[in-house]
Amino acid sequence: MSDFNDNFWSVYVAGLTLVSILACLLLLWITARKKVVPQADNTTGHVWDGDLREMNNPMPRWWMWLFVITIVFGLLYLAAYPGLGSHPGQLNWTMHGQYEQELEKANKELGPLYAQFAAKKTEELAGDGNAMAIGERLFMNNCAQCHGSDARGSKGFPNLTDQDWLHGGTPEKIEETIKGGRRGQMPPMAAAVGTPDDVKNVANYVLSLSNSPHDSVRAQLGKPKFTACAACHGIDGKGNQAIGAPNLTDDIWLHGWGEQAVIAMVNNGKINEMPAQHGKLTDAQIHVLAAYIWGLSNKPAPAKP
Repeated sequence: MSDFNDNFWSVYVAGLTLVSILACLLLLWITARKKVVPQADNTTGHVWDGDLREMNNPMPRWWMWLFVITIVFGLLYLAAYPGLGSHPGQLNWTMHGQYEQELEKANKELGPLYAQFAAKKTEELAGDGNAMAIGERLFMNNCAQCHGSDARGSKGFPNLTDQDWLHGGTPEKIEETIKGGRRGQMPPMAAAVGTPDDVKNVANYVLSLSNSPHDSVRAQLGKPKFTACAACHGIDGKGNQAIGAPNLTDDIWLHGWGEQAVIAMVNNGKINEMPAQHGKLTDAQIHVLAAYIWGLSNKPAPAKP
C-alpha cells in the first residue's frame, strides 16, 4: 500500500490533469486552423437521414473565446484550490478548515442563546420547555442515528428512556459520556469458561439471573463457571458501572437475548463504541443535551417562573 502514498502518484495525477486541459486547448487550436474544402453549395459533403446536410460555417467567435476562458479558469482554479495531486493550492483552502470556520461562526451566533442555560442545573433544565426543545433538536441531529428518534435504541444501541445505565445515569455521568464517548469491550471468554458444554451451561445460568427462560439443570451446572465472568459482572451478576459491565439480572439485553445470543457473546466477545461529541458540540450544548437525555428517564423538576 505504500506505493499509493508515494509522491509519484501525486505527480502522476497532477500531470494527467494538466495534460488533459492542455490537450483540450490544443484540440481547439487544431480544429480552428483546419480548412475544409467546401462544396459548391457551401456544405462539407456530409449528409444524414437522406437530406440533412452539414454546412461549412466556422464556429462563432464568442464560442471559441468562451472555450478558451473556460480552460484559463480551470488552470487558475487548480492553482488556487486543491486539485493537482497533493498540491494544497495557493489559498490553502481545505474542507476541514471551511467546516471549522462555519462551526465557529454558528457557535458565536448561538452563544447568547445557550448562555441562559449554562448556570442552571440539569434537573432544572429538564423542566424548561425552551431548553428541552433545543435539546430535542440536538438529540435528533447527533444521537438519533444510533439511539432512534424515540431514544429507545435498538440491538447494540442502548435505550435511553429506562433506568438501565452502563456507566451511570447521573447528570454528571451523562455529560461525561457525551463529551468523551465510551468504548465497551467484552473479550471472548470461551477459553476461560471451559468446554462448549460449559459455555452452554453458563449461558443458562446468565439467563436464570433475570428469570428469563432457561434450563434449570444447566444453570446450576453453569453457576461455578460463572466465576470467569464475575471479575466484570460481579458475583451477583449486577454489573459494574465503573467499567461499563452490564447488569445481567434486569432482563435488558443490549445485544439480543436467549441461549444462542448469550453463547455467541461468550464465544466471540463484543466491542461497542460511542464516539466523543466534545469538539463537535460546545460545553453549553452538551449541558442542554445531557439534560434532555436525563429527562427521558427521570421526572424533571418544575421550571421556575
